[in-house]
Amino acid sequence: MSSSPAIEPYTLDLVCQLDNVQGMVDALACVRWKRQQDALVELSEHGIVLIVEESGCLQAKVYLQRELFTKYEYGAEGRPKFGISLGLLVDCLNTFSSPGHSNTIEIKYPGPDMELLLKSVDTLNSCIYSEIRTRIPETNAWDYNFEQAGTAPLTFTVKSSALKEAIDDLEWPGSILQISLQKSPPCVTFRGEGHGDLQIDFMYYANTDLLLAFHCDTDVSYGYKYKFLKATTANIPGNVVRENRGSKLTIGRGGMLKVQHLVSVAKAIAPQVESAGYQPPSRIAYIEFFVKPEEPADD
Repeated sequence: MSSSPAIEPYTLDLVCQLDNVQGMVDALACVRWKRQQDALVELSEHGIVLIVEESGCLQAKVYLQRELFTKYEYGAEGRPKFGISLGLLVDCLNTFSSPGHSNTIEIKYPGPDMELLLKSVDTLNSCIYSEIRTRIPETNAWDYNFEQAGTAPLTFTVKSSALKEAIDDLEWPGSILQISLQKSPPCVTFRGEGHGDLQIDFMYYANTDLLLAFHCDTDVSYGYKYKFLKATTANIPGNVVRENRGSKLTIGRGGMLKVQHLVSVAKAIAPQVESAGYQPPSRIAYIEFFVKPEEPADD
């Protein structure tokens, strides 16, 4: 009885492997601000982009560049897109991650019924396998078309821990949080309104350990819904906060706010190597939030 080689009944758009599942979980958790949340995933030869939105006023993107993966084989024409439950994806990835060990995972798309396929590839005695149902996106992600507000960018970089603490301290349900940039003296002000007013000032020259960079050629002030601003920091992984990486905030044309975080997806390294302080730049996931202003403040 002769046997013929198995033939793939479908063509794979992507086969990739990642050697630090926890890093990917950390990156995706940054944009998981509620339990039931749908995401749009876009594949390309450059990597994977995951997008989530809410109320037409808040959008978040996770960029997983192909350099993050130990293997990245892309065979699709164009850029395939599919919808997926963000919570289900993060929960499934968590099952592949074990404390103190950098598990390697293989990701394939599409499966026979357009599933996203996950499989552990570095375990000797067992293999974890998961299929996640995807769906055809009902709508395309909104293009925020972020544009620079003037001749120079209106931007500042603040330690992630300081940014999170400032937003947490100004919490008031249903409130508007005002962000103001002042040219002279250079200063960033977060101001919340509830029963009275509370504001937090970051003076550039006085707080260079917290306000790491500041560029502003004109005074500006915009208000944003508190719940949307809180979503930009509420789920920053603890390791990012502890390492005090800088978070960059930029105010664009019309008051559009862009918040950027960096999350390491590097494989865990030995302590003696880690002490050298070297962090390969290609092993960073980029997180971006876009927040529409609620109302421009009077000059």
